[in-house]
This record gives sequence, structure tokens and C-alpha cells, in this order.
Amino acid sequence: MKDDTATTTELIQNQHQKGNQEMCRATEVVSTVDRVVDMSSPVMSQDELNLIPPLNFAMVDNGIFRSGFPDSANFSFLQTLRLRSIIYLCPEPYSEANNEFLKSNGIKLFQFGIEGYKEPFVNIPQDTIREALKTLLDVRNHPVLIHCKRGKHRTGCLVGCLRKLQRWCLSSIFDEYQRFAAAKARVSDQRFMELFDVSSLKHLPMSFSCLKR
Repeated sequence: MKDDTATTTELIQNQHQKGNQEMCRATEVVSTVDRVVDMSSPVMSQDELNLIPPLNFAMVDNGIFRSGFPDSANFSFLQTLRLRSIIYLCPEPYSEANNEFLKSNGIKLFQFGIEGYKEPFVNIPQDTIREALKTLLDVRNHPVLIHCKRGKHRTGCLVGCLRKLQRWCLSSIFDEYQRFAAAKARVSDQRFMELFDVSSLKHLPMSFSCLKR
């Protein structure tokens, strides 16, 4: 009887110890998982938090970007692009702050002033777009940023004409234009892109590789 009692007591103790060991192992696993989750949480530096792209910013091709008018809040972001030049499509003078940013970063400004007309009084000058395209196609100006005021109509027309040179179909050109213009899309802009003659530009090299400064 004593032996049976001792055996039962030892069995209970062994089960109790085994249960404690399992609990410890389970606790260790949970703790390890908790540590992994905590370590995987992204921590953004202050510099990363300050990288704010301009309105309607997007990459058009290697070394070619588009956006609305950048302001001082966007300068840190633009520095990461290592721009060589900016194609500005508005007739208004560049602001003092923007000019200072260009000078301090060695960025060349190409201005092709196109008035921001609204329908139905629209007159997009083909010669101006053609000259802007020549500047855009010159890889010596890459990386380059194209912008107007909102990055919708004038910028959209220039990019659309570039797409014609790249042999995009009209439906794809219009889809891209409408993605940026949204509710402000203009039939006149799309008509301009459709009728724009790229034949005089086809002899220009079509290389879009981003060059290091």
C-alpha cells in the first residue's frame, strides 16, 4: 500500500513538473514571437519623414518625371532624384525660392511658357510642345522633371506627345492623361495629342536611360 501511495505521489509530481516545463516552453515561444514582431516594426528617420513629393508626382520613364509646381516642402524629395534639369511649362516667372533651389543643386531650368487656357478657348502651341520635346529627348538633360501648375493639362499634353513618339496607342495615351487630369480632363487636350505630328521628331534618339551625375 505504501509503495502504491509513493508511486502515485511520484506520478503526480512528475506530471506537475512536466506541466511546468511545458508552460515554460510555451512562455519562451510567445516571448520569442513577441520580440520578432517588435523588431519588424519599421522605424522611419526624420529625413525620410521629410520626403514629400510634389502634387501629381510620377515617373514617366527612366530619368523622366512629372509633377505639379513644387514648393519648398518638396525640395528634400527632389534632391533624391538628382535632377539635371527641369522643364517648366508655365509663362509666369519661377519663384525666388525655386530659383535658389536650382542654383544650389546645379539644376538647369528650361521654360516653355504655355498659357493655362480653359475650354473652349484653348490654343496649345505645337511649336512650343515640339521644342519642349526636343529638350526632353536629350539624355544630357536627364534626370529631368516636367511640371506646370497642377501637373495635369500642359504636363499631360507634353507627356502624351512623348507617348506618341514611343508608339503608344491613343487609348493608352488618353488613359494616362485622364488618370492625372481626372474630373478636369479636357477634350481639347486629347484632340491636340491625337492631331500632334511627331514625324519631324522621329529622327531624334529615343534613349531614356537615367544617367548618373
